[in-house]
Amino acid sequence: MKKRAVTFTALAGLALATIAAYFLLGRGSSAPLAPPKTAEAKKTDGAAKGAGPGGAPAAPVEVVALKPATVKEELQAVGALRSNESVILRPEVAGRIAAIYFRDGQAVKKGQVLIALDATLNEAEVAQARAELELARSNLKRTADLAAKQFVSGSAQEQAAANVEVLEAKLKLAEARLAKTRLTAPFDGLVGIRNVSVGDFVRDGADLVNIEDIAQLKVDFRLPERYLPQLKVGLAVEVSADALPGSRYRGVIDAINPRVDASGRSLEVRARLANTDGRLRPGMFARVRVIVGERAAALLVPEEAVVPLNDDFFVYTVEDGKARRVRVKLGVRRDAMVELLEGVKAGDLVVTAGMRVQRDGQPVRVVNAAAVGQATPPTGGAIAADNKAGSK
Repeated sequence: MKKRAVTFTALAGLALATIAAYFLLGRGSSAPLAPPKTAEAKKTDGAAKGAGPGGAPAAPVEVVALKPATVKEELQAVGALRSNESVILRPEVAGRIAAIYFRDGQAVKKGQVLIALDATLNEAEVAQARAELELARSNLKRTADLAAKQFVSGSAQEQAAANVEVLEAKLKLAEARLAKTRLTAPFDGLVGIRNVSVGDFVRDGADLVNIEDIAQLKVDFRLPERYLPQLKVGLAVEVSADALPGSRYRGVIDAINPRVDASGRSLEVRARLANTDGRLRPGMFARVRVIVGERAAALLVPEEAVVPLNDDFFVYTVEDGKARRVRVKLGVRRDAMVELLEGVKAGDLVVTAGMRVQRDGQPVRVVNAAAVGQATPPTGGAIAADNKAGSK
């Protein structure tokens, strides 16, 4: 009986303590107790906390708003840069180098003497030919005076005149040989690195130094024959070199070879461009874009927004907080941007980042809402046609 009494007393005390705590907490708060939440309220709270329908978490994504842009239709090719004029200086006569009048890499002018060969013998030949010519002219004058007085025959006068002509030709020949000992620049340009020194004996035709005119450059490249109707002299080109990242040079098509290469069915094209900053060099590998047209109202997205699947391409758009997978047709590409020809329209929000977007209708949450529209290039941006692979 004592145990039962103790147990009853303990239970009664616990009940009194619970009642007292309820009244104390309830009376101490001025706010009424919240009623149980409805299913609609729980759904709203879940969406605010990044949850989708049924409590599924919404994947955070970055999007870009599609805006119309102007694109340039271009053909891409690779080629090599060539000097506007290029020559290797070679002597026409053998001789010993007497003087060098330039430094390696120096700018030279047309007609400037660059190398002089030993001309001692040639100068002596010229002097001898001049002396003989002066003597022949004096002899011709005396013969003419004597012929006027009929002291000599007319044939003697003719022979003296012919001798003068022969010696005049001999003098010109000696002067021409003397001129061959002085090598001059055929045009304005830069000399290269010489392969000879003063005192070297060089044979006729030996390579001495190269001269390059790089104020303007040529770029030779090839395009498939199917582009022949689109090509013409005067079309604008844009040239870039891997050795100079970020630099682009503009030029025009200067010539199109009238013959198609039968082995590769390709057209040989030459463009000319100004080497404005002097950084381009002959022999550089060049990437060429030929601008053949321009289109407005193109829709562009970063390449990472495109999802390949088998032979098709898709993008994810955001509608009412859900990702929608849309099949698209791709157009031209350039600078990590790609044109969407079908499947989307201006103003659509296209997902560019969000690795957890894996299915159509998945709940998503845009995390760059304030920056939407800044990822696409403004009107006037250029996009190049890709010759390698056709878009589907």
